[in-house]
Amino acid sequence: MTLNLAAVGALLLCVSTSLFHITSAEDPYKFFNWNVTYGDIYPLGVRQRGILINGQFPGPDIHSVTNDNLIINVFNSLNEPFLISWNGIQQRRNSFEDGVSGTTCPIPPGRNFTYILQVKDQIGSFYYFPSLAFQKAAGGFGGIRILSRPRIPVPFPEPAGDYTVLIGDWYKSNHTTLKAHLDKGKKLPIPDGVLINGRGPNGLSFNVEQGKTYRLRISNVGLQHSLNFRIQNHKLKLVEVEGTHTLQTTYSSLDVHVGQSYSVLVTADQPSQDYYVVASTRFSSKIPTTTAVLRYSNSAGAVSGPPPGGPTIQVDWSLNQARSIRTNLTASGPRPNPQGSYHYGLINTTKTIILASSPGQVNGKQRYGINSVSYVVPDTPLKLADYFKISGVFRVGSISERPTGGGLYLDTSVMQADYRSFVEIVFQNNENIVQSYHLDGYSFFVVGMDGGQWTTSSRNGYNLRDAVARCAIQVYPYSWTAIYVALDNVGMWNLRTEFWARQYLGQQFYLRVYTASTSIRDEFPIPKNARLCGRASGRHTRPL
Repeated sequence: MTLNLAAVGALLLCVSTSLFHITSAEDPYKFFNWNVTYGDIYPLGVRQRGILINGQFPGPDIHSVTNDNLIINVFNSLNEPFLISWNGIQQRRNSFEDGVSGTTCPIPPGRNFTYILQVKDQIGSFYYFPSLAFQKAAGGFGGIRILSRPRIPVPFPEPAGDYTVLIGDWYKSNHTTLKAHLDKGKKLPIPDGVLINGRGPNGLSFNVEQGKTYRLRISNVGLQHSLNFRIQNHKLKLVEVEGTHTLQTTYSSLDVHVGQSYSVLVTADQPSQDYYVVASTRFSSKIPTTTAVLRYSNSAGAVSGPPPGGPTIQVDWSLNQARSIRTNLTASGPRPNPQGSYHYGLINTTKTIILASSPGQVNGKQRYGINSVSYVVPDTPLKLADYFKISGVFRVGSISERPTGGGLYLDTSVMQADYRSFVEIVFQNNENIVQSYHLDGYSFFVVGMDGGQWTTSSRNGYNLRDAVARCAIQVYPYSWTAIYVALDNVGMWNLRTEFWARQYLGQQFYLRVYTASTSIRDEFPIPKNARLCGRASGRHTRPL
């Protein structure tokens, strides 16, 4: 496919000009042109067909500052439809741009789509990934960093370097093979290995200088496994979790559950040589492990011997670490007011939603669901059906707010919630695996987690003062996790497991945060360049 860059530039100029009515004129614009292709990759020593962005695996980092407008023109040079979603970017008032099947039409092969995002009132470390057709198993992911504006203080000195560290489990099989396996109703085998920035064991190095401190932005972009991250003989000082500055607690290793992102500071304070950087699976019968190298500039020797071991199946160790992660109440977030100025613990909740996963067979095939409903992708994005008032695509209330105890069944599950309500959501895990959930469009307060069944008396142990606010949370085996979320972002928002085979086979639904208001103060109008597909084909977005 030939890329007409002059035409692209003209298009992006028109797009940026059209945005001034909904975004502040003083907020900068950053423009990206991405070409998505297949390419040969060898992350575990075997040739695979990977998904590259501008020839890179993983894809390029996005560097931005609070309130930047990001104009990302994505050309799909694959032979299948493609979408990118932006894990942790809240898409304030603009779920049309979320890049999942319920909100955004796929980019057809040989075509392009320009995402118009604003990282409104956000800081921190996040990532992007392909959201369709199990393409996440082929690459197409990359890091996102949102820096604080220059006048906003950051609660630690400027590091000497800032590294994106994408860790995740990996299969040697192509994503199409894995997808076909799932389509036959079968479970996936154990992944073949673990990658760090798309490389296998000792495939890359992070260069440091003696005595200096570096920031590592660690995201688990894998498909299933929680991973433990550690650096030989070095401590990890946690400073940020998915947009929240944390109490600066020091750990010898850190559990990063699938879909989560953490920032740590590492000081090069050891004798000058090379050290192992290690990522290994947690809570699994086999322990796939990979390594990179922390290389001092005046290194006196290479790594040798086995890499340092880490925790393996210890749930209590991980639970205690999770409970120790707290908000730094005196630090500024994206605005100059302290993060602790929002007293979430003093707000009465308006509703309690309890969500439980449920595996099972439907029509002889393996499926997964939430509250007994296994999500079926409709022929039209839910957000477009809602906007154009197209009937028959989904039904509000098609998923219960409590577990039903019934058998698993198929439906396009959409739960209604009122704009500006303050909701308690409890994730109940009745299975023997660690689960991980993500909610698009929001950051929520993780107020509690413990073993057994959640009851109303569980609230007595909630952290109502300095719970961390984040967008992805783990739920331990036969345990529960509770969150508080202020539903202040109108739209159609995906709530999903981050176990990607389970997500693909139905363990997700959409939360419709609704208001009758049509003011752009509550929700932006449909983008002028929005693709229209399914039953929305042939309609018009809005006048140019």
